[in-house]
Amino acid sequence: MNKPDQKRIQEYCVPHGCMEFPVFLPDATYGVVRAVDASDLLDCKIPALVMNTFHLMQKPGSSTIQALGGLHAMSGWNGPIVTDSGGFQAYSLIRQNPKNGNLTEKGLNFQPEGSKRKFQLTPEKSVQLQVAYGADIVVCLDDCTHVDAVDDQQKISVDRTIAWAKRSKAEFEKLVSQKKISEDQRPKLFGVVQGGGDFELRKQCAEALLEIEFDGYGYGGWPLDGEGNLLVDILAYTRQLIPEEYPMHALGIGHPKNVLACFEMGYGIFDCAMPTRDARHGRLYAFKNPASDPGTGLGGNWLRYVYINDEQNIKDNGPISPGCDCLCCRAYSLGYLRHLFKMNDSLYMRLSTMHNLRFMTQLTDRIRLRLG
Repeated sequence: MNKPDQKRIQEYCVPHGCMEFPVFLPDATYGVVRAVDASDLLDCKIPALVMNTFHLMQKPGSSTIQALGGLHAMSGWNGPIVTDSGGFQAYSLIRQNPKNGNLTEKGLNFQPEGSKRKFQLTPEKSVQLQVAYGADIVVCLDDCTHVDAVDDQQKISVDRTIAWAKRSKAEFEKLVSQKKISEDQRPKLFGVVQGGGDFELRKQCAEALLEIEFDGYGYGGWPLDGEGNLLVDILAYTRQLIPEEYPMHALGIGHPKNVLACFEMGYGIFDCAMPTRDARHGRLYAFKNPASDPGTGLGGNWLRYVYINDEQNIKDNGPISPGCDCLCCRAYSLGYLRHLFKMNDSLYMRLSTMHNLRFMTQLTDRIRLRLG
C-alpha cells in the first residue's frame, strides 16, 4: 500500500471524493440518515457518511444491496462512504448479552432477536461485503471491549484483533487483484487499535497493525468512562502510537466538544449518532457566538443547547441559532419548530436533524479556521 507523505493530513481522497479534515460523518447505519435524504445532507454541507456492515447484511440484506446497485446507488449518496465492520456491535450485542451469539477465533456468530436466521461474520466476509457494497473506506473486523474490562479479556481482544487484521488485509488484497481494481478506484483499508485502558496493550496492537500496513487506523473501544467523560489520556496515547502521516478515525466520537478535543490530539475523522439522535429528541446545538461570526473562535464555553420543549420557545419568532444558514434557521421560527415537535410531525425530525448536522459542519469549518 502507498504510504501518505504529508505530515499532518488536511485532505484525504477516496474513490468518491475528497474529505477535508476534520470531517464529521453522520451515522447512516442502515443506508439512511434518519429523517433526511441525500439532497438534505448536501444542503448541510455533509462531505461523507458512515454505514454499518453488521446491520446492512441483515437489513436490507446483501443481495438486495447488490440488486439496487450498491450503497451509493441505493441511498442516492454520491460522496464518500465509510463502512464500519461490525466490531462494536459484537461488543454491544454479544459481549453484553451472550444469548445473542458468540465470538470465536473464526469471527462472530449471532441470531438477531426475533429472527429465525443465524448469521456468521468473519474477517474475510466483512471485507468481501464492504468491497461489494462499494465502500470508499473498508474497516477491518475487530474485537471491541469496554475500557474497564479485565486484563485477560483485553489481551484476548488485542490478539484476536491482530489476527483478524492479518486475515482482513490478505482478503482485501486478493479481492483487489481478482477484481482488477485500479489504484484510483481502490478503497482504503483501515485497521482498528484495541487495548482498552491498558497502555502496553494499545502499543502492542498499534505496532502489530503498523507492521501489517494499512491506509489508515481507527481508535477502537468505548471512548468514554463510566461517567461519560472522554478518555483523554488513552485517546491521546493511541494517536501518538500511529505516525502523523496516517489518517486516524475516532470511531463513535461525535459530541461537539469531544470532536474539537480529539482533533487537537491528531484525529481527523469522526462519526456518531448523537447529533441526529439529539435533534430528534429535542436537544439542538448552537454556538454562543453567532454562527455567522466564526472568527470569534472556539475558546471558553462556546457550545449551548436549545431544548425545543421549553415553554420559553412557544412564541419565539427567531431561528434556533442566529446566523445559522441551515434550512430550518433560514425559513422557520423556533416557535414553529416547537409546534411541530409537540405535534410529533415528521417535518420536525427533518428540520431539527438538518440543523444539528449543519452545526457539526460549521464546527469543523471553525476548527479549520483556527488552523488558519
